[in-house]
Amino acid sequence: MPRWLLGGFFLGIAGTTFAIGVPFVNSWFPPAKRGMATGLYGVGMGGTAISAFTTVPLVDAAGDSAPFIVTAIALVLYAVLAWLFMHDAPTWKPSGKSMLSQTLLAMRQKVTWQACYLYALSFGGYVAFSVFLPTMLKNWYGLTTADASFRMAGFVIVAVIMRPLGGTLSDRIGAVRTPLISYVAVALAALMLAFQPALMPLGTIDFIVMAAGLGLGSGAVFALVAQSADPSVVGSVTGFVGAAGGLGGFVPPLVMAAIHAGAAPTPSGSSCR
Repeated sequence: MPRWLLGGFFLGIAGTTFAIGVPFVNSWFPPAKRGMATGLYGVGMGGTAISAFTTVPLVDAAGDSAPFIVTAIALVLYAVLAWLFMHDAPTWKPSGKSMLSQTLLAMRQKVTWQACYLYALSFGGYVAFSVFLPTMLKNWYGLTTADASFRMAGFVIVAVIMRPLGGTLSDRIGAVRTPLISYVAVALAALMLAFQPALMPLGTIDFIVMAAGLGLGSGAVFALVAQSADPSVVGSVTGFVGAAGGLGGFVPPLVMAAIHAGAAPTPSGSSCR
């Protein structure tokens, strides 16, 4: 257990690069294009799909430690490339405030808590479905593990593709309207999924709409931060928002698993294939 906790600690440090990257990207683009820029930057969440396709083959071919070794090598290579080729924008200026003052200032920003809530729903929902979708597909529709993982990867790819679109739409129609559109789509898809529709075609369409809505919303949230937060605290605000997204992705799978464990199995549960 201590080794897992230590590994999680260092992976968490690597994960904070996302919070660093948003203000870095913002500083290179004018406000009118920051939604598009942060949306493209957010495509990196497609790593979930890459891991879905590669982790099991890596373990089968080279052992349990192979995915961790590959990840460590990738992080070291990125660190070297970033050190050599990434530079701050000419207009960027460091904050003169202390870390505590900067954090308190970010907490006083109204957009911080608005974006935290929205990102917990959109990115948190994306993470939750990425984690729980294979289990759902196997239990509801009797799919094999391989087939369920493949469909989960498709879900992730749709969400990744829609994230830059969410940022671009935010530049064009506003960073408030875009999340509204995305959450309406997610709500309608979730309502339909509550009735456990047949996987083909209605269930598949529902999952695609859900993925598209969550990806669209994830891209729009950071466009909202880029457009609304004071540039001097964008990094701090992004840290809060990213943490909310991680928490939002952690809680729903636990709730869904508890509900599933407490529900009595029904003989007709596999009839909706």
